[in-house]
Amino acid sequence: MDSVEAVLTWSIPGGVLAMVAVGTVELARSKRRGRAGAAPLTSTYVNEFTALFYGTKRTELDHRDSTSMMREEDAQGERPWLGEDLERGIVLPRRRTED
Repeated sequence: MDSVEAVLTWSIPGGVLAMVAVGTVELARSKRRGRAGAAPLTSTYVNEFTALFYGTKRTELDHRDSTSMMREEDAQGERPWLGEDLERGIVLPRRRTED
């Protein structure tokens, strides 16, 4: 087995082992600091590794990136803060009601 063949043969298993090692270190570090959530480097690696084999994953990642850049509108299910009184021609702020 020549060196190029050995590198190509062990690149995927080596990458998976490196991902598990980095994920373990990131989880240990986040537990020590008391932060919750996914490990960012490992999740990025898993997403890119999956996109290498599945073309639709690349489309999903691109869509997620473009969606995260869009601003959120007020029409997210909550009533707007301002109410209009068209008869008197004024705008009235509403009180916030905590549910």
